[in-house]
Amino acid sequence: MNHFRTLLIFSFLNFGFQTFAQISEKNFHIYSVELGKEVTLNDIADDMKNYDVLFFGEEHNDSVTHYLEARLLEILFMNYNSHMTLSMEMFDRDVQTEMNEYLSGAIREKSFTKDARVWSNYKDYKPMVEFAKKNKLDVICANSPSRYTNLAGRKGQNALKELSDESKKYFAPLPFDTASGKYYQKLLEMSGHNLTGKDTSKVKAPPMPSMGGFNLIMAQSLWDATMAYSISRYLKKNKGKKVMQVNGRFHSDERFAVVAQLKKYSPKLKTLIISTGPDESFSNIDWSKHQHLGDYIIITDPKDF
Repeated sequence: MNHFRTLLIFSFLNFGFQTFAQISEKNFHIYSVELGKEVTLNDIADDMKNYDVLFFGEEHNDSVTHYLEARLLEILFMNYNSHMTLSMEMFDRDVQTEMNEYLSGAIREKSFTKDARVWSNYKDYKPMVEFAKKNKLDVICANSPSRYTNLAGRKGQNALKELSDESKKYFAPLPFDTASGKYYQKLLEMSGHNLTGKDTSKVKAPPMPSMGGFNLIMAQSLWDATMAYSISRYLKKNKGKKVMQVNGRFHSDERFAVVAQLKKYSPKLKTLIISTGPDESFSNIDWSKHQHLGDYIIITDPKDF
């Protein structure tokens, strides 16, 4: 990285976000699965020239990861300028207007944070939004509003079909594909179900769970499909753009979830996966235990988590 680029990066990161100033290369390790060695954020940014969408999978409360996301976005902008776009799980499709109004300077931050229903830890994502605003970059509000994922989990896709055309603009087109294979198994384990001994490689989510329970797999599938659809739709309208998608690592690890859904909407798009999170083995990492998760693995120091 040249001196000019370094100066720009750190002047942005230190301005107004003092917690970032305490983070350095000592707090994380970055590993390239393809190269089989540790690399830098600049290497990831350079590699992005060969890809359309970069998935940055995070642990939502990992401060080191939030630092890295903001820093990588700036480096990507330095490399690709206005061709870069930010996409975020943290904002729902029905607040895209509020996002656009804030980015253009039409509304104040106080109105934006209220009307856009920002997450309780918005301070962790604010640097990226502010950087996009300063540099006139688009931000995709990618997620499905929770009222629709909740409805999908309670009553299935048929209930979504009964909604108005206006409502349907805010989630993936129906019918959307539901989780299958290994991802389905991961969701079952997360929901407390145990299918040990059963072959789930071709299993898909049932139309509705028994006994009126909440179908987590159906809800999660809508969540994933909507984020994928949002990215696909944007890139079809904005040829030549590159997207950095920020989401929980569960949505992109192992190329499951959003990554798999995006492949269905836009088969020709090339995707790059970062999987990030803390690990107790930070001082002596066995990369072979993590390399199945993505193209780049970032392990952060659990003491900073």
